[in-house]
Amino acid sequence: MGLIIGYCCWVLVGIGSGWIWYWKMKKKMDDKNGVPKGNLGWPFIGETLDFIASGYTSRPVTFMDKRKSLYGKVFKTNILGSPIIVSTDPDVNKVVLQNHGNTFVPAYPKSIRELLGKSSILQINGNLQRRLHALLGGFLRSPQLKSRITKDIENSVKLTLSSWRHMNNLVYVQEETKKITFQILVKVLMSIGPGDDLNSLKKEFEEFIKGLICLPIKLPGTRLYKSLKAKEKMLKIVNRVVEERKLGMEMMSDHGYDNDDQKSGAANDAVDVLLREYFVESNGKQSLPLDFISGNIVEMMIPGEETVPTAMTLAVKFLSDSPVALKQLMEENMEMKKQKIESCDDYTWTDYTSLSFTQNVVSETLRMANIINAVWRKTLKDVEIKGYLIPQGWCVLTSFSSVHMDEENYENPYHFDPWRWEKIGGGAVNNNNYTPFGGGQRLCPGLDLSRLEISIFLHHLVTTYRWVAEKDDIVHFPTVKMKKKLPITVAPIRI
Repeated sequence: MGLIIGYCCWVLVGIGSGWIWYWKMKKKMDDKNGVPKGNLGWPFIGETLDFIASGYTSRPVTFMDKRKSLYGKVFKTNILGSPIIVSTDPDVNKVVLQNHGNTFVPAYPKSIRELLGKSSILQINGNLQRRLHALLGGFLRSPQLKSRITKDIENSVKLTLSSWRHMNNLVYVQEETKKITFQILVKVLMSIGPGDDLNSLKKEFEEFIKGLICLPIKLPGTRLYKSLKAKEKMLKIVNRVVEERKLGMEMMSDHGYDNDDQKSGAANDAVDVLLREYFVESNGKQSLPLDFISGNIVEMMIPGEETVPTAMTLAVKFLSDSPVALKQLMEENMEMKKQKIESCDDYTWTDYTSLSFTQNVVSETLRMANIINAVWRKTLKDVEIKGYLIPQGWCVLTSFSSVHMDEENYENPYHFDPWRWEKIGGGAVNNNNYTPFGGGQRLCPGLDLSRLEISIFLHHLVTTYRWVAEKDDIVHFPTVKMKKKLPITVAPIRI
């Protein structure tokens, strides 16, 4: 009985302490001039339940819209255990994304921090982050890669599409697109082709990715523990590739090739890019440790593998629901295919990107899909933006999806309308109102490659098959995906 009474006393003390903390925090915020209006909700829980519930609806930005109508485009709330400032204002978002490193730093849930580690490219700041971002961006935009990777993507797409002819049952688009993109991703990162290593990486990656949003408990049998073990197995493969490549570079040095010689040739993959920095000791630059290189190669799989197959899948979903758009897309791509057959020329990167309506479809898909729906940042000091005060230590959530689905920015935003990009003025570019790839210093360096992959997939899909999609719904939480993996039945097109 005494133990029960003691336990109850501790519970009451905890509840009392929680309420005291809550009211102190609320009073502190109320006393500061300029802090956005809003509601912190219940102690600890805040407004988390409402936030999560909206993610399971067809319009997940209703959480933001409701509060935007009450408090304005920038408001305060408390979700996932932290008081945060939510911005649905594109101008405020721009400032948050650009003022990085000395004012705002990445803020991720604990499970992500545990999986990625302190030296993750997603969490590092300052000169090292800018240097690596520039290196990888330059590689992904290089003409040498564009020429080589176009053919690789085509081969991967054609191989996957050809297998559909032998499927008597439904084709699950969400599963099939991942077969295409993972193979390309691993080739860009490490030059690993089909085989045991690729199969092992794919298997362990699927286990690893499940732990990104979970309870941060590392006990055996928990989700986080299983994901960490999967990462260890992936690192063994990546470490071997990095070590072998490092030995090759050392042999080149032994045979008279200096650092300038090694850097002058075109890099084959991201491992090459990072290893070349490993050998740079001049101008005060710090060389990259090998475990840093291996860890970040694994982590670069996350954005590359989660966004592109989802965008491909949702493009099929939106086109299935818009026969007029599908017809125009097919006509444009059929015309190019016939030209290529007659001329016997290979496709190039610019062939795909020159298809104007196809690019409009890609842009509209990315706007509506909102795969990267927001980013989280934490302030290192009090910051004032457009008259709003963001207190030191608070998180800021810049909501991209709210901007994309705002009627002030896009007419009838919930309608799939590729033609809107013709009215806007010749296609989509990243600006304040369009941020499917983030922005600022952390703008996704692979955005051009992502658009190319989607364009190649759509070209060969609509010129190879007609299809009928079963009814399926988009799920927005914890990540964007199709509830039933988008099942379709296909029939070959004969030219």
